[in-house]
Amino acid sequence: MAADRLDITLPASLAAERQGDIAILRLARPQKRNALDDETILGIETFFTSLPDGIGAVLLHGEGEHFSAGLDLSELEERDIKQGIAHSGLWHRAFEKIQFGKVPVVAVLHGAVVGGGLELAAAAHVRVAERSAYYALPEGSRGIYVGGGGSVRLPRLIGVARMMDMMLTGRIYSAEEGQAMGLTTYLVEPGQGLARASNSPTASPAIRH
Repeated sequence: MAADRLDITLPASLAAERQGDIAILRLARPQKRNALDDETILGIETFFTSLPDGIGAVLLHGEGEHFSAGLDLSELEERDIKQGIAHSGLWHRAFEKIQFGKVPVVAVLHGAVVGGGLELAAAAHVRVAERSAYYALPEGSRGIYVGGGGSVRLPRLIGVARMMDMMLTGRIYSAEEGQAMGLTTYLVEPGQGLARASNSPTASPAIRH
């Protein structure tokens, strides 16, 4: 099916297109392992706020070798309590637009799904992982806290004990481990994630088979 451009103004770090009743949002900073800066987070909020009528589902994926390596560390800075709460609120608002939006969202995961990238994936409704995917929450090693709602969403997927282990030890889970513990819904071979997501009944009733 031919892809059409979506008429939504987004930063250069994001790209969007439409294939029939499916919208595809791509993290487009492969040179930064699709790290998430404030501009990108605001763009994600804009995208999910501005979806046109007729869209039945969104596919979310990353360009290049990784889904997302999380927070862009070049934006890591000292903040007082008020500033920290405001910055965390930015991420919360964007991810709530995904979780509580008007259409289901399928995240296609490969390579690094780390920190804020894992929090972003957790906000989706279905997660399709390629075998290259791996998961971690390295915030603790950097003296920061998961600020995008992952401390709430991830325990619902993998349990409190595993979430605590990831936060406190920085443990890395493989794609197979993530599938076994319920983090992902489907596990496919490298390069097959988008095709599997597009053919998911969740993605669009129009292509259910």
